[in-house]
Amino acid sequence: MMASEPTILATSGGHRVGGRTRVMFDSLVHHAVDLSGVHGRRPRIMYVGTAIGDAEHFTTRMSEAARVAGFDLTPLHLFPMPNVEDIEGAVLDQDVVWVMGGSVANLLAVWRVHGLDLVMRRAWEAGVVLSGVSAGSICWFQGGVTDSFGPDLRPVTNALSFLPHGNGVHYDSDVGRRPLIHQLVADGTLPTAHCTDDGVGLVYRGTELVEAVAEVPGKGAYVVMREGNSAVEERIEPRKLPAVSL
Repeated sequence: MMASEPTILATSGGHRVGGRTRVMFDSLVHHAVDLSGVHGRRPRIMYVGTAIGDAEHFTTRMSEAARVAGFDLTPLHLFPMPNVEDIEGAVLDQDVVWVMGGSVANLLAVWRVHGLDLVMRRAWEAGVVLSGVSAGSICWFQGGVTDSFGPDLRPVTNALSFLPHGNGVHYDSDVGRRPLIHQLVADGTLPTAHCTDDGVGLVYRGTELVEAVAEVPGKGAYVVMREGNSAVEERIEPRKLPAVSL
């Protein structure tokens, strides 16, 4: 089962502390599965942890979260070498790809070395839902704001560009991100940027933003546009997703 058209869910959320597990999949991950249209069998979700160096402890936590959610999870590791023989075949066999946060700059470099950037585009075009949090959100856009290079936030402008926009994540929880996004859009470093508070996701069909959704009430999504030499911001009210029971 594939989504009816190329679909991306770009988020600043998706995980929370579980009742019996360190991590559980929250409503945004479940919504990514819903977007895939899978039914009649257990959803297949690929976890990609490149941005945190394929940290084994977090792969274990995500595998446990998938078990609790009723998903079949396949981790894709690129350190120290790919853990599957056929990367493209493994990715195309999924309903959803979920990309973990961390260093988006390192993620982009490593994916390009292994040709995973091209594989992800083919998967997107084939109807595999591409999703993720933080770095796993920014990667699908032209670029955004990142701490990949150190404590001071800096722009990244060489992301995959499946979506022709900038992206701002953790818009409400990291105080430096909002003003820097505004500056980068105002000076033309980034195009119009789509931004999310923690717990919010943006749904794209093809390259069109069709909906903002949230797993946390009261949070927002935003479009930051250039007007003259300044940036203006418009808030989008997300649709609240059903809660996931513990």
